Amino acid sequence: MSITQVPILKQLWQRIESAPPLEPEDSLLLRVLVQGLVTLGIIAVDVAAVDTVDPLGISFWAVPVSVVGAGWSWVNRRKRNIAVKFCIAIAMLVALGLFFVRLIAERNDTRLALAELLIQLQVFHSFDLPRRKDLGYSIVIGLILMGVAATLSQTLMFAPFLIVFLALAIPVLILDYRSRLGLLPQGFQNMGADLSPRRLSLILLAILAVGLTIFAVLPRLPGYQLRTFPVSAPIEFEGQFDGDQIINPGYVQFGRGDGEDAVGFGVNGTLPGQPGRVDPNQYYGFNLQMNQNLRGEMQPRVVMRVRSQAEGFWRVMAFDRYTGQGWEVTRNQEDDLMKLDRPRWSLRFNLPWSVTLNRTREVVQSYTIVSDLPNLLPALYEPKDVYFPTRQIVLDKEGALRSPVPLAEGMTYTVVSEVPYRDRTRLRSAPTTYPRYITDYYLQIPQRTLGRVRQKTEAILAGSPKVLTDFYEQSLYLAQYLKQNYSIQPNLPYLEPGEDLVEAFLFKYQGGYPDHFSTVLTVMLRSIGIPARLVVGYRSGEFNPFTGYYVVRNTDAVALTEVCFHKYGWFMFNPIPGDEVVPTSVEESQVFGVLRAFWAWLAGWLPSPMVGWLNGVFDLLTSAFGWLVSRLVSVFNWGWVGVLLGIVLVTALVFLGWLLWRGWQAWRFQRWLARQHPMEALYQRMLRQLSAQGMHKAKAQTPLEFAAQCRGQHPPTQAELIEQICSAYVRWRYGGQAEDWAALWQQWRSLQRRSWPR
Repeated sequence: MSITQVPILKQLWQRIESAPPLEPEDSLLLRVLVQGLVTLGIIAVDVAAVDTVDPLGISFWAVPVSVVGAGWSWVNRRKRNIAVKFCIAIAMLVALGLFFVRLIAERNDTRLALAELLIQLQVFHSFDLPRRKDLGYSIVIGLILMGVAATLSQTLMFAPFLIVFLALAIPVLILDYRSRLGLLPQGFQNMGADLSPRRLSLILLAILAVGLTIFAVLPRLPGYQLRTFPVSAPIEFEGQFDGDQIINPGYVQFGRGDGEDAVGFGVNGTLPGQPGRVDPNQYYGFNLQMNQNLRGEMQPRVVMRVRSQAEGFWRVMAFDRYTGQGWEVTRNQEDDLMKLDRPRWSLRFNLPWSVTLNRTREVVQSYTIVSDLPNLLPALYEPKDVYFPTRQIVLDKEGALRSPVPLAEGMTYTVVSEVPYRDRTRLRSAPTTYPRYITDYYLQIPQRTLGRVRQKTEAILAGSPKVLTDFYEQSLYLAQYLKQNYSIQPNLPYLEPGEDLVEAFLFKYQGGYPDHFSTVLTVMLRSIGIPARLVVGYRSGEFNPFTGYYVVRNTDAVALTEVCFHKYGWFMFNPIPGDEVVPTSVEESQVFGVLRAFWAWLAGWLPSPMVGWLNGVFDLLTSAFGWLVSRLVSVFNWGWVGVLLGIVLVTALVFLGWLLWRGWQAWRFQRWLARQHPMEALYQRMLRQLSAQGMHKAKAQTPLEFAAQCRGQHPPTQAELIEQICSAYVRWRYGGQAEDWAALWQQWRSLQRRSWPR
């Protein structure tokens, strides 16, 4: 049975055949450049996906098939291609169905699913590109693919693709516009505006300069307003997860290795305190026991990339018991560990977090693991929600999060933390009486060490210029004292059996390894009754302003001192020379973080006095703007009343800014007129007054042509005066004749007072 024998299909076919043929796009250059944009978008997604997941390899088939489709579409652009359109429609429906299936399976992060759907649609669409409108769809898909690649990329590998995409987009837009006008250029030299490759390069450089400037000064307001965070695909863990072990690849199993480079103790904590060498790749402190009688250093390598709303210390774990030559976690039994389960339909773990008297700020962080790490989750203190791909995690008494599996390369997870503000005034007034669950664990010191260390600590505090009575100022003073009076000893010998690390640091070597400074500060605080513990984690790392990620290396791992302030929580102190004594946290303004990064680079090339002055101006401006933004955000959080009040405040600020801008423009105009010849000033004042009334002079008009135009739109008296001023201006400007500008000025002022609105 043929189509013509079915009435409905016959009518449909007749309507298709009777439809007027489509006007095809005949610009081969436009088609080639559009295909270049699409190809670049596909490859960019493939390359950017390597930063977060396994390579997709989608460009290996999508690019050649898309090129073949574009070529076929060019050859058959004047045909109806009904059968091909029907097959394309079926293929797109199948792709849409597969997209919804994947969307359910990967509901936590849909970016790759969306990108693959767009790529599939573009490949199918490339076989039917007869019109300019169809090429426009391809341009939009290429732009969306570049946007998806930008959200996936965590390195500067995306930057070359973006620059090349921009370089192709400029001529594509020009060709598309000329095609709308019916002009079909066949090369750059025939594009009417002499837009040669050289001129295109200049335009590209100008766009890049403007874009980078806007990028640098654009305020970085807190993001993550949508609660769909990047998380790896769910991981099914086989076996029983008790959470009582930490799997650190930097330790040999059972604590034994071959030769003198064997690590001092292993996963099970055997042979504590034995001299040994650190692993060159893994930080030795991520374990149930921390042996500080190890020597050597790590070889730098990137371990993770972090996108965070605020800079901070990526906390990993903490220790409560000092052993004399290291630390250990004592509460590691089943009763001490809190096992957390998440529902099957969500990747979110709800964590218990302490409610204190301190003000907090919610900070979202997304971690992408670059090198294999232990089964410990770095997070800003104090985490309240964790989006992690396993079904269970464990929270220990020291606030460490443990996973059933090590953090493998490519894994991504997200943490939402309630980070406390470091209010010095409040912390100074914190109570000095602590409950038993604090004093029983965080005041412990070996008895043989207590007396001598306490005596040294009290002597240091007694030397303070002012009497220090509160725990916060004492902690701060001791940290500063260690930074200024002891030095890092890179060639420190091994400790003897039974030798105490803190005593050797204070009285024998006058310093030690960087982590030793924090151990000494922690023990000194405990000796005078201030609860403290040793915490290990990563410094914030190097911020990349182009990607928005903090690049964290294994050498950023460090030990700090965490001090307990009752009813306010735990706060860190850093006694290591060369570091800030108070780690960066949410108190630091991040609104202009990118501009600060650029300024830090530029400051290295400027004289010190100029840098100091500019730093003061920069801090004043950013602090004022940051304060204003924070106040507006707090107002919007008051519900509907806050929203209305916020709208009123924003409107008032915009109106005030508009008034200031207009006033500045008027001031600049008056200054410019003051430097001109009186005849020029009179002519320009007249043009400005007429422009304010809606009578604009075109750039191509001569003064006399403009005067003739005004004659039919103004009363005779006004039109005559306009013509006199224009004629006098032409005689002066082009004829060099001296004009009685003063008389014209008087007539202008008189007429303005009598009849012209101000």
